[in-house]
This record gives sequence, C-alpha cells and structure tokens, in this order.
Amino acid sequence: MAQKPAQSSTSVLIVGAGPTGLALAIELGLRNIPTILLERNDRVGYAPRAKTTHTRTREHLRRWGIADKLAEASPFGVDYPSDVVFTTRLGGHALARFPNAFHCAPDQNDAYSEHAQWIPQYKLEDVMRQHVETLPTVEIRFSQEFVTAHQDADGVTVGLRDLAIGSDVELRARYVVGADGARSKVRDIIGATLEGRYGLSRNYNIVFRARGLAQAHSHGRAIMYWQINNDAPSLIGPMDTDDRWFFMPTALPDGVTLSDSEAADLIRRSTGIDLPCEILSRDEWVASQLIADKYRDSRIFLAGDACHLHPPFGGYGMNMGIADGVDLGWKLAAVISGWGGDGLLDSYEVERREVHAQVIAEATSNHAVLANQLWRPGLEDAGADGALAREATQKAIRQAKAREFHSLGVVLGYCYTSSPIISYERIPSSASEPMDFAPSAAPGRRAPHAWLNERTSLFDLFGPGYTLLAFGDSEKSLDAAQSDAHAAGVPLRVVQLERPDLARIYAASMALIRPDMHVAWRGEHWPGPQLIDLVAGKTAAAESALRDDRAGVREAHPI
Repeated sequence: MAQKPAQSSTSVLIVGAGPTGLALAIELGLRNIPTILLERNDRVGYAPRAKTTHTRTREHLRRWGIADKLAEASPFGVDYPSDVVFTTRLGGHALARFPNAFHCAPDQNDAYSEHAQWIPQYKLEDVMRQHVETLPTVEIRFSQEFVTAHQDADGVTVGLRDLAIGSDVELRARYVVGADGARSKVRDIIGATLEGRYGLSRNYNIVFRARGLAQAHSHGRAIMYWQINNDAPSLIGPMDTDDRWFFMPTALPDGVTLSDSEAADLIRRSTGIDLPCEILSRDEWVASQLIADKYRDSRIFLAGDACHLHPPFGGYGMNMGIADGVDLGWKLAAVISGWGGDGLLDSYEVERREVHAQVIAEATSNHAVLANQLWRPGLEDAGADGALAREATQKAIRQAKAREFHSLGVVLGYCYTSSPIISYERIPSSASEPMDFAPSAAPGRRAPHAWLNERTSLFDLFGPGYTLLAFGDSEKSLDAAQSDAHAAGVPLRVVQLERPDLARIYAASMALIRPDMHVAWRGEHWPGPQLIDLVAGKTAAAESALRDDRAGVREAHPI
C-alpha cells in the first residue's frame, strides 16, 4: 500500500492509537472525514492489557466489516471455552466453574449479533489498525508526541514532537480528541481533573512462558483460573500461542518489586506446579475509581481512559473506550459533514458520563472481592474439614462473583436517560440489572436485536446514518420522514419488515435508530420535521410537539 502523504491540517486530530483512538478513526474514516491519528509509542510487546472483547464491541466490529477478522486472530480459536475456574491452585482442588463467561460461545443468540471474544488486546489493535490503514482519509503517524494545543473560534493549533527526527511539528485541526490514556496530556491542556478514588489496589501483570503448563493440571480448558490460597492468591490463564500465560497476584504488599526470578518463583508457588517459567514482561499498575470533571473544552474532547478509569474486573475498560470512540465519531462526522448541529457534540458528555459512572460502580463492586478475600483457613486440608471449607467457599464464590462473568445487563442494557438528542416517552431507568438483560426499544436503549435468517442480523440492515425501522403499512409516515430528512440533509435509510414478533418487542409501528444502534424515537405516526431537528442536534425541539404521538406507545418490556 502506498504511503499517504503527510498533511499539515485535518478535520480531526486524535491523540492515541489504542482501541479508543482506533475506533474513533474508523467511524470518521468510514464517513470520509479527514483524520490524523497520532501515537507516541509503537504499541508492540507482550503486555496483555485487556483480554475480553464484549458482545457490544464485536457488534461494532461487525458494522465495520472486521468481526470475522478478529475471530480469525483468536489464538486458540473462537470455540475455545471461555470458562472461568476457581481453584485453590492449578495443581490443587477445584472450587467453582462459570461456563461461557462473558458470552463468548460462538452460537447464534437473539440477544446480540456478535458473541464476545477472549483475545489479547494487542491482537484486537492489530485488526483495527489494519482496517484503519485501508481508509483513504485517515493517516496514522507513530513516534509523534503531543505537546500542546491552542484553540480559537475556527480550530485548534497543535504542537507535536516528532520523536523519530527530534524536531517540533505544528498541525491545524478543526477538532482534537485526547484518547491518550490514564496519563493524558490532552486532559491537562483542557484543565480537566480526575475525581474519585486512586489506588484501590496495586497490581502486577506478568506474562510468562511455561512449556506444558496447560497439560500439567486437571481443571480443563478455561480462559482464567482464580487461585485461592494463603500463599499467593492470584489470577492466571492462557494468553496466546507458544505456551504464553498471564499471571496477576492479588495480594502483593505495598513497595514490593518483583525481579524475573522472584516472579517465576511466585508463579510456581501459586500454582503448586514446578515448571520452568520464562518471564516475558512485568507490568505494574494501580486500580482506581476515577472520572474526569469534564470531557470537553470547546473543540477539544477526551475519550477512553483519558476521562474514566476503573478496575478491570468485568472487562469493561477497553470496551467502554471503544464505545466512546463510536459515540463521538459519528457525531463529529455529522457536524463536519454539515447535517449535525452543535447539540450532537453537547450530547457526548451527557450520554457517556452517565454510562461511565454506572460501569465504574459495577467494576469497583467486582474488585471488592478478589482471590485473597475468598480464602479461608483449612481450604487446602484433606479430609472432611477441608471438604466443608471448600463447599462454603464455593457458595461464597457463586454469590460474590457470578455477576462479574455474566453481565449482559451492563454490556447491552444501559440507557441514555437524559440526552438532548433523544425523544423520550417518559423518564427511563438507567440500566437493566447486571445479570438480567431484557431487550427494550425504549428511546435511549440499544435497539433490540433479532436474526432474520441464519446469516443476516437485523442490525445488518441499518445504515451509516439514521435508520427508520417500520413494521406494517406506514407509507404516508415513511414518505414524510424521508422528505423531512432530505430537506435537512440528514442521512436516513428506511427498513420495512413484516415481523409481528419484532413489532411486539419494539412496541410501536416505527422506531428511529441512530448510527450507534441506539433508539432515538419510536411511535405510531411520524411527528414531523421537528424530530429530525432534535435528533440531528439542531434544536431542543419542544417536547409538546411530540407528546401526542407518544401517548399511544406501550412498552413490550419494562424500561
């Protein structure tokens, strides 16, 4: 592929080429928005970072046309069981098993268009980056360090340091997005601060190679083993081919720093299996519960870890960052393309901050019970006393940890409850229960999914702009909707289906679906051009203009 010429100006400048920045670049690139994606590092190495790609994230990958490529990149194949096993040690007693954690089984499920996938983050980044490189309006620049930014009424002037040649570079952009992680320099530039609790725990991610470890224990295949003992409580699991594993001790004293030999010894003690361990990487990190006090200053935005941080238990962090990139991406593209109003950009923080707060609370709750909290005396004893201790621990594990591994209510059931670009019927609740997901087409929620045949998802019919989903005979309303959208320059695809089962779930004759698959409105009759103005962020249209149509809407499922 020919190298794209370097540009000195662009519509959107993204700082950080991790999953958040890549998702944002894809959304912009698919809509032909000139974009420059900057990255200080080369983003290679063994550090595992995230390992769970949720169903919602893979639904976006399906939209982008690369879900199958991610499946092909799976180190053990997508059929590998995503079980989570609790043991005293890999070489010790079994305690509990959670099958199909995170819903990774590649079976067709009406709840979603794509199953989740256990895969190291660096492989996901590779797939996303390769896709970005096919987008003609997106340029990726490595070895570029963000230094400063100054904005005016027309755009942002950004100062960079080209680390490859050691010189300063200046770029001009209409908008800048800081997707530059927990130590975000962009966050500092706009004067945002992280609020909450820093230092919930201090942790190590260790990646190592141990030949034959998978065959040296009797607990079967799984993606993660929680080792509950008083010697070295920890999490351990296979990470990649060539016998590469990850290991995370959960009770290291403050101030302890592990050498390679000490890390290898700790792994052997924790597993109870004496095998040679080659340490490939050691990555110290701190679990925190933090959220930025603002996500935006005029033309500069924050996304991903730059504006929210939480413990990794439940696998939400990377996935939430990708969702940030999706949300901000289509809205920036709409404004730059001319059909979106300022209300779209105003809605970004309103929508995402609410979801971030909910997920941070859930992840922090999961973090409250780790392997060291589940240990009790006698757990590894032989005989009746040991069996009783293990039985009691099993009950405690199931009570405390089940929602961490089966949380579709969090992943798919969240709702934007106060967005200025959604036409609400009534005040909705914020989310489903973590373990219970019931599809609902209430405005603000992700559109309910269905399979139309063996290969075609309902979501496959949705367009890159808005989609008006119609059930039954609504020709007059559909003509009016298309006319209003055309007059406003808003992209609208109409999808008509004869599916009484879906009509019951959507509980309306029509539903207006956003580019991110969230419901913006539903009703029996098209209410007029004021709805287009509302969802395009052009006006805070009077709610009374839509109220009459809402009165006929009934819920198929509780909000």
